[in-house]
Amino acid sequence: MTATTALTAQNTQGVSDIHHVPSNFVSKQIDACFDDIGVDVVKIGMLASAETVGMVARALDRHGRPTCVLDPVMVATSGAQLLPNEAVTNLREQLLPLTTILTPNIPEAKLLLDNEGVKTPEINSIDDIVDMAESLIQCGPDYVLIKGGHLPFDQNYKVSHDPNDRRFVIDVLLMGVCNSKVVLYKSDYSTSKNTHGTGCSLASSNLALGHEMPQAVEKACRYVEAGIMTSRDLGRGNGPINHFHSLVVVEEELGFQTTVRVERWDE
Repeated sequence: MTATTALTAQNTQGVSDIHHVPSNFVSKQIDACFDDIGVDVVKIGMLASAETVGMVARALDRHGRPTCVLDPVMVATSGAQLLPNEAVTNLREQLLPLTTILTPNIPEAKLLLDNEGVKTPEINSIDDIVDMAESLIQCGPDYVLIKGGHLPFDQNYKVSHDPNDRRFVIDVLLMGVCNSKVVLYKSDYSTSKNTHGTGCSLASSNLALGHEMPQAVEKACRYVEAGIMTSRDLGRGNGPINHFHSLVVVEEELGFQTTVRVERWDE
């Protein structure tokens, strides 16, 4: 079930406009989801305004603080900041303490830390990303997963500035504030332009199957990687990943009944 916080006019080439849904109406959508079918996990994406950020925080608190995946959609592919600074502050102060796992990409992680007053140096290694995660987890989430697709690495595990040396990307999961554990997820670097929706898809699939966090993140990373590998070119810009790569539908006639079996090749 979905509570829509904003509507976008966009295609594969970019976003041309954003329409903010009134926060009081978003609140009614959230209540409608919780009050009927119920909610096991909440995934939060684009919130668009400071008012909506505050309202969502109050709604989560009102509904018992459920397990929450927060994908802080704050920076456009072009590098433009999508959320005003007031909204970034509200998100950091009000939502991060309610978050089970925070899943920013590197520009979003930098923006959150800048808003906190923590200056981040230029990233040259995996250790630099781990340092960012350690600073972010102090803001309240139980886990931090920094998505590394914006900074591919070379074979020596250094950030690659030469397109010909790009070998893989690294996602970094930090678990816990005290005695924290770091888990790295390595994926081959892809030159595909069909990466629209990678971050949102990774966050949305993270806790969908109820695995422990390291296994859940591993499956989410592999799901997105396969989605990029099997994508088809659509439009003139960055096309979407293929969300249906794992589905094989086989119809078997059994008398008057038809059964559908779904198989997952990435299990």
